[in-house]
Amino acid sequence: MRFRRAATVPSGLSWMAAERAVVARARRRVGLLVGLAVTVLVSLVGAVSYGMLVRGQERQIQRELAYNADRGDPSGPPGCTWIFLLHDGELVSGAVPAPPGFPRAASMAATAATRTRATERIERNGTVYFVRTEPRGEDVVQTVFDARYQLADRRHLLLALAVAELVGLLAAVVSGVVVGRLTVAPLAEALARQRRFIADVSHELRTPIAQLHTRAQVLARRAGATEVPASYRSDLDRLVGTSRRLGEVVNDLLLSARLAAMPDDRPVTTPVDLAALAEAAVVAETDRAAEQGVALTLSRPDAPVPVPGVESALRRVVSELLTNALRHTPAAGRIDVTVCRSDAVAELTVVDTGTGFDPADRIFDRFYRGVGTGTEKRHTGLGLALLREVVTGHGGTIDASGNPGRGARFVVRLPVQRGPE
Repeated sequence: MRFRRAATVPSGLSWMAAERAVVARARRRVGLLVGLAVTVLVSLVGAVSYGMLVRGQERQIQRELAYNADRGDPSGPPGCTWIFLLHDGELVSGAVPAPPGFPRAASMAATAATRTRATERIERNGTVYFVRTEPRGEDVVQTVFDARYQLADRRHLLLALAVAELVGLLAAVVSGVVVGRLTVAPLAEALARQRRFIADVSHELRTPIAQLHTRAQVLARRAGATEVPASYRSDLDRLVGTSRRLGEVVNDLLLSARLAAMPDDRPVTTPVDLAALAEAAVVAETDRAAEQGVALTLSRPDAPVPVPGVESALRRVVSELLTNALRHTPAAGRIDVTVCRSDAVAELTVVDTGTGFDPADRIFDRFYRGVGTGTEKRHTGLGLALLREVVTGHGGTIDASGNPGRGARFVVRLPVQRGPE
C-alpha cells in the first residue's frame, strides 16, 4: 500500500491515543462545565446575599437616622448614635462623649443657612459613620450613627461566603469528575465495543480471504499454462491483486485492534537493534529490487543501534516502508536506506526516486483515498496510520515529505536504549 501524506504529521498522537484523548477531553469538558456551574451558582448566591445584607443595613441605618433626627433627644440617644442640636446658636449634646471629629459644625452651619437636609458617609476611626443633618423647627439637628457592628456582620458574611465558595469549588471538582466519568462512560464503552467488533470480524475474515487469495493464485497459474484468452488472465491477475489487498486491509484492521487493546503503561524495555532490522529488510528485498531494476542501498553504522521496543512491531515498520518504496519506484530508480544515531535519538530514513505524493495528501489518515485516477493512487488502507501508531507507541515520530514525480522521503525517529548495550 502506498503511503500518501503531506509532510506535516500530527503531533505524535496515534489513533489509539487520539481516541483516549477524545474520551479524556470529554470528561474534562463535562467536569469543567459542572464545576463552573456550581461555582457560578455559589458566587451568585453569595453576591445576592451580600447585596441584600448591605442594602438592608443601609436602609435600617437611614430609618434610625431619620427617626432620631425627627424625635431623638440628645440626652438619651440609642446605642451607637449621637444627636447634636443647634438651638439659638448653642450646641446641645448628650452626656456620652462623641467620637473625634463630631459634630460636623460646617454641615450644621450650612443647614442652618439653607434649611436643607444633608447626608454624609464618613470613614474614620476604623469604622464608618452615617451623618444626617436637617432642620427641626427653628433649630438644626445632626444625628451620627456608628456602623461598626454592621460592618462586622458584613465581614462575617464575606468570610462565610469565602468558606462556602471554597467548599463549593471542592464539591464542583468532585462532582465534575464523577459526572464526567458517568456521562462519558457510555462513549468509552462504545469505542471499546467498536474495537472488539473490528478485531472479531477481522479475525473471522482472515481465513476465508487467505483461501480466496490462494485459490485465485492457483487459477492464475493454471490459466498461464493453458490456452486461456488474455482478457481472462488479466481478470485473474486483478483478482489475485484485489484479494491480496483485501487480506492486507483485514490484517491491518486486526493489528490496529490489537494495538488499541495494549495497556498504555505496558513497559517496553527489550533492546532492538534498528540497524540489524534495516539490514535484514534490505537483504530480504534485494532480489525483488533487482528484478524491478531498482538500485537498493543501505548505510548503517558498524555498531548496533539499540532502541527500546517490540522487535516484531519495529520490523513491520522497516519492512513496510521498504515495500512501499519498492512498489512506487520504477525501473532504473533508486532507494536509499540509512540508519544513524545520536546520543538520544536513532533515525531510520528511506528515500526513493519514485512517483512521490502530493503534499496535500493526508497519507497518515486511516483509509485515506489519494488523489488521482490510477489503481495504486486510489488504494485504500491503514498502512501509515498503523505504522504511526507503532512508532508513537515506542515514543518516536514519523515524518514524510515528497512531491509528485520527485520521490518520497520517510524518516522514523526513536529514542535510543539507555543503559548498557
